[in-house]
Amino acid sequence: MSAEGICTGNREVGLADNEAIGIAAAGPRQVGFTLNSDTPYGAAVLDIGAGPFVIEMPAGPFIGLVDDHHQQWVTDLGIPGPDAGHGGTYLIAPTGYTGPVPENAHLAYAGSNKLLLALRALPLRGDLAAALEALRTIRVYPLNAPDRVLRYVDVTAEAMDSTCLRWEGNLEYWRVLHRVLDGEPAVPAFAPMYGLLADLGIGRGGTFDPDERTTALLTEAARRGRDQLLVSAFAGTRPDRVAWPDRSWEWVGLVADNGNFTTPAGLDLEARDRWFAQAIIASPAMFRRVPGSGSLYWLAARDNTGAWLDGTAFYTLDLPRPVPGQLFWSVTVYDAATRSQIQAPSDIAALRSLFELRELPGDGPVRLHFGPTPPPDAGNRWLQTVPGRGWFAYLRIYGPEQAAFDGTWRPGDFIRTG
Repeated sequence: MSAEGICTGNREVGLADNEAIGIAAAGPRQVGFTLNSDTPYGAAVLDIGAGPFVIEMPAGPFIGLVDDHHQQWVTDLGIPGPDAGHGGTYLIAPTGYTGPVPENAHLAYAGSNKLLLALRALPLRGDLAAALEALRTIRVYPLNAPDRVLRYVDVTAEAMDSTCLRWEGNLEYWRVLHRVLDGEPAVPAFAPMYGLLADLGIGRGGTFDPDERTTALLTEAARRGRDQLLVSAFAGTRPDRVAWPDRSWEWVGLVADNGNFTTPAGLDLEARDRWFAQAIIASPAMFRRVPGSGSLYWLAARDNTGAWLDGTAFYTLDLPRPVPGQLFWSVTVYDAATRSQIQAPSDIAALRSLFELRELPGDGPVRLHFGPTPPPDAGNRWLQTVPGRGWFAYLRIYGPEQAAFDGTWRPGDFIRTG
């Protein structure tokens, strides 16, 4: 349902399936689960029901992936992909495809018709405009119609909502779910759940027309299910969520080096729930805990006393330097209810080493500030919060170094100052 939210958000701003790729320097006006402003995004909905799609990646600092409609990982692109940033051609085909494949292309199979294509360009030397322009050099087109290259549309200034917030806690959840499943091939691993949904008329060939009693039950079920996901995301008790034993920071991803949350014991449902309640799309590169590769995401929803972060209060956060990232790092603030960048009058929700924090003096620790109004001398090291709204933060490191894993570097906690 979260994937369908992304599809819906794209269509609402005129980005039709198989026709356009939206690119944006994301900010608070783009409502999306834990989107960040570190790199510009490119996003498109591909429908391979009528045939495979070709993606031509040029050489360069690109990161991308394809996920299916269930947000199951299909392939990485660019630096984390088989082309390793040197450029290459990919063919994304339906499961069981046996047709032609372009010469030297990387073939990946997808288990759904609708796919999510996500692209990012690293803003080298902080040049955001150049990174946005670089995204336009990626070519995407149907294998059987190479002249129908998807066009690029800059939606940076658009107020768009690419989430499932509008239906995640009400009856519409089930209506949209029925529409999605009715248009997609069955996934064998989901057969037990399909059987339960079929009893409700949900799924391929079904008729979803609940009576009054069932409507009430399903409405309550959607609300409770949403709330359960949020507990998994922000109030879990698993020991492996803890990043450092003397800190409130937690790992966002609990299954390392895996895009589909599988373990030797089976599918880690709690880890999957935790991730998708907070975030979108998945790839092994996003959860890789290996120095020098991928990225690390840590979550803080509480201060050093264990209290929830409060938009009415004031906090400081001290980060030792150098921060162990070969590429860049950032701290982003999100609204606890929408799980999207906080929408405050400042219209800024991130402090980034490539931008706001690029000219920090010396090598000592940096103190960041959070609250409704800026404290004296905070300069560009302050993020505005909204009174009456809870919030949480992500600390991201790209190209993490060994110190990010072995505990020799660790951030401070949020400390309430007023």
